[in-house]
Amino acid sequence: MTSNEFEKNVKSFIERYQLLHKDATVVVGVSGGADSVALLHYLVSIRRQWRLKLIAVSVDHGLRGEESDQDVKFVQELCSNWQVLFVGETVDVKKHKKNEGTQMVARKLRYQVLEQVMRDNQADYLALGHHGDDQVETVLMRLVQHSNPALLKGIPVKRPFASGEIIRPLLACTKEDIYRYCQDYELDPREDPSNQSLTYTRNYYRLRVLPLLKEKNPSVHRQVQQLTERLTEDECYLVQQAKTMVEKVVHFQNSQPSVSFFIPSFSDYPIALQRRALHLILNYLYKQVPEGISAKHEEDFFALLNQSKANVTIDFPQSLQVIKSYEDITFRFKTDETANFLKGTQEIHIPGENSLHNSAILHASYSVCSIRETKHTLLLPLEASIFPLTVRVRRPGDRIKVRGLNGSKKVKDIFIDEKIPLALRDKWPLLVANDGTILWVVGLKKAEVNINKQAMNCLLLEYIEPTI
Repeated sequence: MTSNEFEKNVKSFIERYQLLHKDATVVVGVSGGADSVALLHYLVSIRRQWRLKLIAVSVDHGLRGEESDQDVKFVQELCSNWQVLFVGETVDVKKHKKNEGTQMVARKLRYQVLEQVMRDNQADYLALGHHGDDQVETVLMRLVQHSNPALLKGIPVKRPFASGEIIRPLLACTKEDIYRYCQDYELDPREDPSNQSLTYTRNYYRLRVLPLLKEKNPSVHRQVQQLTERLTEDECYLVQQAKTMVEKVVHFQNSQPSVSFFIPSFSDYPIALQRRALHLILNYLYKQVPEGISAKHEEDFFALLNQSKANVTIDFPQSLQVIKSYEDITFRFKTDETANFLKGTQEIHIPGENSLHNSAILHASYSVCSIRETKHTLLLPLEASIFPLTVRVRRPGDRIKVRGLNGSKKVKDIFIDEKIPLALRDKWPLLVANDGTILWVVGLKKAEVNINKQAMNCLLLEYIEPTI
């Protein structure tokens, strides 16, 4: 491709995607390499026609000593010759590097600088020099490493950023096209030696895989670009449909936060929308979706939807639990507060109102023994042996000698028989006597207790359910 063809190709790409408008302020990321130098040179060539204000930004990552410092000075000299405003910044990648890779930290710090320059100048665009070969490499890497089709959208032609948008006018060109353009205009860009190192995954695809593809199809970058555009359009439509689905069938609770839905209603929708609805839910719950979320979590989620057991819980990263209780699914975070409830017991004050850990009230007062009990009241004799009374949550192996039943029953089986959701069982209050005997699975089953109905004084416990 000649320099003239290059310019026509880029011009057509800019017009097709409306990447520029006249009188725009454009920040250009310039490393000194062929891609960014060619981009800056092209924008300078159309500056008068489009009435552009150009600001070149070059960032020294502090990784190559004098060499990277010379890269910045090279860009500064170009800007001086081409009458372009120049901003040079130095960042300390080594200082900020913790458990992340060098390239990841360098990118993060570089974008922070670019964002600040954008905002300081209220710029309309940040122009970056990614090209068609970069696009092919990105799609190949994601195809090999991931199974999420949304990631195959690749590098976006434009996206919102800071005060405006990131634009990539060179995605229609190959690296070879860029080298030819630089050669024709005698731009003499600088090269980063690390670009030839197979230590970095991208370089492996660039140096080993991409040449093989180009042997079969020299225009593979065009096919991949068309693929990413179609996938982007399809994904946008499907996500919008998934948002409509979520609005109809998913319930959000901001205070905890938690999310729930009725499985049959959720499952009525196509699997493509269910999958995207799951990721919309995760985006809502997490401040930033953990990198540990994988296709395996997605598989576990759909297996949970089809699980025949009534109550099952699976764990996601950062203490997020996905709980199936009969035909309901709930997403919630397991908190320290919940863990403390599971460990502790609470002594009941008599007389008085006792606030329980499930937000209910247990009211204790003295009464005559002849009154009739209800589902939410319990009479107990004033016998010293049962005091003090405590309330706790269930423990493995808990049993109660159920009133009217010749024998005892597991508390776990009572919950199952009463169809109590799994999320509620861990907080369900059990009234326990001084010797550890369970007297009441509150609101569900009472123990066999001997009461003299002729006695004048008994203890009356009234359970007031939590308001929703």
